[in-house]
Amino acid sequence: MIIKILGMGCAKCNKLEEKVKEIAMDNNIEATFQKVTDIQEIMKYKIMMTPGLVINERVMSSGVIPKDELILQWLKEN
Repeated sequence: MIIKILGMGCAKCNKLEEKVKEIAMDNNIEATFQKVTDIQEIMKYKIMMTPGLVINERVMSSGVIPKDELILQWLKEN
């Protein structure tokens, strides 16, 4: 599974990255993490606000930090 965090390095972007990594690790979910900070790359995902969470090239959220339960559900589905 490839997980991308889209954002320029703001506090919310960093928080989302930490949270998703922690949830994956705590639940023994193998994933490769990529942080996308290039604005041109972020725009390809057609999100209006960061942070963005992309799992296996599918945008799961943008502009918010989802609840832990929802992140875990998305990780398990993928």
